[in-house]
Amino acid sequence: MSLTETKLKVVTVTLNPAIDQSVFVDELEPGAVHRVQKSCRQAAGKGVNVATMLSLGGLPVTVSGFLGEANKAIFEQHFARHRLTDAFVRVAGETRVGIKILDIKAGTTDLNFPGIRPNAEALAELQSRLLALCKGDVWLVFGGSLPVGMGAEDFKAMLASLKKAGASIAVDSSGAALKAAIDAGVDLIKPNEQELAEALGLPNAEPDTVIAAVDGLMEKGLGAVILSMGKEGALFVADGEKILAKSPPIEVVSTVGAGDSLLAGYLAGLVQGLVLGDRARMATAYAWSRLVSLEPKIEDLDERMGAVMLESRLS
Repeated sequence: MSLTETKLKVVTVTLNPAIDQSVFVDELEPGAVHRVQKSCRQAAGKGVNVATMLSLGGLPVTVSGFLGEANKAIFEQHFARHRLTDAFVRVAGETRVGIKILDIKAGTTDLNFPGIRPNAEALAELQSRLLALCKGDVWLVFGGSLPVGMGAEDFKAMLASLKKAGASIAVDSSGAALKAAIDAGVDLIKPNEQELAEALGLPNAEPDTVIAAVDGLMEKGLGAVILSMGKEGALFVADGEKILAKSPPIEVVSTVGAGDSLLAGYLAGLVQGLVLGDRARMATAYAWSRLVSLEPKIEDLDERMGAVMLESRLS
């Protein structure tokens, strides 16, 4: 089945997007002057990143959320280049800039700013646009943090109304927003171990503790969980199965956007009706493509899917 022919729609929602300014340095030393080796500037935010990877994989996607009117051009150019349908609500001010310092030895250091504050009118307009998109078979994919002024209870209420309207909902967030998503009974969450431990108030983020918590969530009716486990891969839990997927050793250029690509690959597999193991392979291959390049792209998909290692876990 061609992805462009599917009746399943995907709408990503980025409530607090960012313009990512990524800079490479040899070694980050606090208090020192650094010479930047190279840099790039990209329209980003978790939902935008997911949509971009899905579009590169051939799936038509609508993007929504809030954008600052003052610096919207970089996003509008990105949407046009990647053929993303724009349903963002414009608000006064500037979309935040996120600084990502990439150090070969220490990894990525993120400096995340708070972002714009949508008013009540903008919140109501977004709700109206999303409800209008809840027609037919649709996944609403919420990614990232909440904007200033939007509390966890507001987010939970939004999710509940959209579920009532018939949408399937995926959430990739952390803290109070992730807890709100779990409480709202969404269909899919994609935390890492630390994020899930924090949201659920677990005593630690050790694998056994977190995986036991995932089992508990599934018993309570949560649809699916993708648990990012860093170098150990990702655990996919759905359809009564639990599968750990891991790529072979690769040379990582940057981890920026890798988790978003993991979610995009899973959704692409879901759209194609793949079984959980193949969804896990596709998700890992999408993330692999992002880990080895700063530019969003999907390369050697079939070959990489074939190289992904799967391990079935007992439920």
